[in-house]
Amino acid sequence: MSTMLSYSNIDSPIHKLTGASKLIALIIWALASMITYDTRVLLGMFVVSIIVFKISKVEFKQISFVLYFILVFLLLNNIAIFIFSPYEGVHIYGSRTDLFKIAGPYTLTLEQLFYQFNITLKYFSIIPMALLFMVATNPSEFAASLNKIGVNYKIAYSVSIALRYIPDVQRDYQDISFAQQARGIDMSKKEKLTKRIKNSASILMPLIFSSLERIETISTAMELRAFGNNKKRTWYNAKPFKRNDYIAILLVAIILGIAILANIANKGRFYNPFI
Repeated sequence: MSTMLSYSNIDSPIHKLTGASKLIALIIWALASMITYDTRVLLGMFVVSIIVFKISKVEFKQISFVLYFILVFLLLNNIAIFIFSPYEGVHIYGSRTDLFKIAGPYTLTLEQLFYQFNITLKYFSIIPMALLFMVATNPSEFAASLNKIGVNYKIAYSVSIALRYIPDVQRDYQDISFAQQARGIDMSKKEKLTKRIKNSASILMPLIFSSLERIETISTAMELRAFGNNKKRTWYNAKPFKRNDYIAILLVAIILGIAILANIANKGRFYNPFI
């Protein structure tokens, strides 16, 4: 059974990078995406993120459900922006080009369309990299890398447990789902959507109890091993920085530099093609 957002050990250049270098690169990448609305920079980042995802050899099905879920919220976000601020693009770019009137005070303008296209592009530039970070990073090695760059090992270990817990929850959910279906609770497409949602709710309580039981087991095991008594600890999966780690961070830093230079050239965060 394949699980979503779980680490997969694949022989790729992305997987061979240390967890710390991938985290640093992701933070710099996110900063570059946040500080600019330059369409050219965002398009370039989107293309690069797709190329990096291809290089990683990660299968799309590992992130497909989460990606579709995010895209639904992105669509709702765009609709809300237009409803509450239909002329934000007009104010930003200082011009107005009407395309067609929708209803009442709502008229679709080219500037608003371009503004919301840039917002969508921001999501598309960061989402593939964020999801790739989750599926291409070994939780134990990532915790060791975090501790190496100065993060308290208790926090680092908590992050590791959280990442490991994602596939466990998915397995528990599927096991409970099969058990409920064996008892006659139908959650297939044969049932109506409202009925399927109601039947799916019957999985929630067993899932919560199994999660609490697992938390109790893990906390007891950690306490028996005197976890947290010492100020430092050693790591079995610790990996030193190599040449490719420094190259990856440098390349992402260059992209951040390009985003900053674009802001300076544009005299602001927005690239204005309507001048």
